[in-house]
Amino acid sequence: MQFEEPEIIYIPDEDGNEEEFEVIMKFEVDGSDSKYMMVVPLSGENEEEDEVYAFRYEEDGDDLKLYTIEDEEEWNIVEETFNTLLGEMEEEN
Repeated sequence: MQFEEPEIIYIPDEDGNEEEFEVIMKFEVDGSDSKYMMVVPLSGENEEEDEVYAFRYEEDGDDLKLYTIEDEEEWNIVEETFNTLLGEMEEEN
């Protein structure tokens, strides 16, 4: 069995320090051109609770642009899609 290398991205925090995150899922929402990714921090500071962050993203060549999801309706769609896909993955295992 071959394991895929995790996709690691770096996102600056509010102080400008780059933090390391692992991309755990990418998906598109039906009926939309928007792409989303779910990431988890690799810092290990808060291991007791897994935090998952969602971003809308665009790829421009090698550049990756991340956008926070601020619209409640968009957030609800992303959350529902993520939970559905996660449930399907758990059923397969």
